Amino acid sequence: MARPNDSSRRDLPDTQWLERLYNNLQRVPDHGDYFARWAAESALVRRSLPCQLDVRYGDGVGETLDAFAAARPRSPIVVFIHGGYWKAMDKSQHSFVVPALRDLGAAVVVPNYALAPKVGIPDITLQMVRAVAWSWRHARTLGGDARRIVVMGHSAGGQLAAMMLACAWNRFDPALPPRLVRAALGISGLYDLQPLLHTPSLQEVLRLTPRQVQAASPARLPAPAHGRLISVVGGEESSEYLRLNRLIQQAWGRERVPVAAVLPGLNHFSILDTLATPRSRLYRLAAGLLA
Repeated sequence: MARPNDSSRRDLPDTQWLERLYNNLQRVPDHGDYFARWAAESALVRRSLPCQLDVRYGDGVGETLDAFAAARPRSPIVVFIHGGYWKAMDKSQHSFVVPALRDLGAAVVVPNYALAPKVGIPDITLQMVRAVAWSWRHARTLGGDARRIVVMGHSAGGQLAAMMLACAWNRFDPALPPRLVRAALGISGLYDLQPLLHTPSLQEVLRLTPRQVQAASPARLPAPAHGRLISVVGGEESSEYLRLNRLIQQAWGRERVPVAAVLPGLNHFSILDTLATPRSRLYRLAAGLLA
């Protein structure tokens, strides 16, 4: 991938440019404040709400989840997938999104997954398939409706959420319905992995191959046969994240991606705060998917 307007290196990836645009920790110097606050608020949520913690959804490394039942039966189920470039972060830092989603009437499942470089992105994608399938099988105990599963994800989780919408569920398990996921919400999603092949600090850990890029990039896959993906990005994010937000709508079409919104004034981390903020645009978009 070449840097725009750099005709002298048109066929060569500009690795320094990619580092600047994909290194969100450098772009948001106070990122540590977000992480610390998320962890503290999440710990309080787990102490104050009824929940099942560290439930196994599979036998592999990292295959545990936290489940927060709905207040009423037959509610929609949200599976929220955390970000961290598939190599960092943990479900325990993201319980803070649960109260706002439960206020919208949803049961909420927050899964963990194994982290790179111990596993690759296709492996993590299959782990999320297992976590969502667990949510479908346990819908009744969650107070949920198995026909109303919505997957939401931030950053790397946005890629995974889109992959869940595109999943051929009954090929993974003939006992599963083909339309297991009703809709998805991608927040600052990484819908094309090709640039990450040439971003040294990421590729050193992710160890992507061209085949993996093709298999795990939502924008390189056929549009799902059903459902909707809402895609959002912060207006203060890099031009690459803004491009990826447009790209998924171009690749899948407006029928499948009716909204590809830029939310002004938000960076890669503050945008996730607004999912837990009633009356914010992101909260309203999430509410629309759960209606």
